[in-house]
Amino acid sequence: MSIPDNLRQVKEQIAHACDRAGRDPSDVSLIAVSKTFPAEAIAEAWAAGQRHFGENRVQEGLAKLDQLPALGVEADIHLIGHLQRNKARHAGSFASVQSVDSVRLAEAISRRLDRELPILLEVNVGEESTKEGFHVEEVPAALEQIRTLPNLRVDGLMTVAPEVADPEDVRPIFRQLRQLSDQLRLSELSMGMTNDYAVAIEEGSTMVRIGRAIFGNRPEAGG
Repeated sequence: MSIPDNLRQVKEQIAHACDRAGRDPSDVSLIAVSKTFPAEAIAEAWAAGQRHFGENRVQEGLAKLDQLPALGVEADIHLIGHLQRNKARHAGSFASVQSVDSVRLAEAISRRLDRELPILLEVNVGEESTKEGFHVEEVPAALEQIRTLPNLRVDGLMTVAPEVADPEDVRPIFRQLRQLSDQLRLSELSMGMTNDYAVAIEEGSTMVRIGRAIFGNRPEAGG
């Protein structure tokens, strides 16, 4: 199937999940994860109506931001992968940073901004040693500190659920993050990828990050 066909199918699945949860599909934003795919693939998705894209690596995202205007594309590129503090100066090039995983990183980003930048706090709900992010119990205090920093707007929380064969196995992860978000009165919840986005939507996700189901298989895991 083509990228436009894949997009249409994903949007139908989002609508079905919203229907099951009694939600309006317009309340869920689709972030098309374009990592490892060329700018031309973004252009194809953009021509089919997709406006928000996610990149995992700073340098790859910056390169595509340079290439897209020549293709007639004015898409929003969100940084969804780990950001090292020594690359914090690049954060302002993106529409948002969904992967702020420490107060020190937030401080480094804030010092280098000359405009307000929307961010999400990455939470390692599953407490996996291989993943970045705040532990659940650390989030309230971290949020309080980060909210005092200039030029940062904390819109919500993000998580990457453990990879499992049955998406139902990660439903408790999504539910726990939604409960934390409700407790902190945050508006955005970025959770759910190709394998588990329907469950994430049923549990309250407002942003799903989908790569493989839109662009096809890539030469590395994820999405």
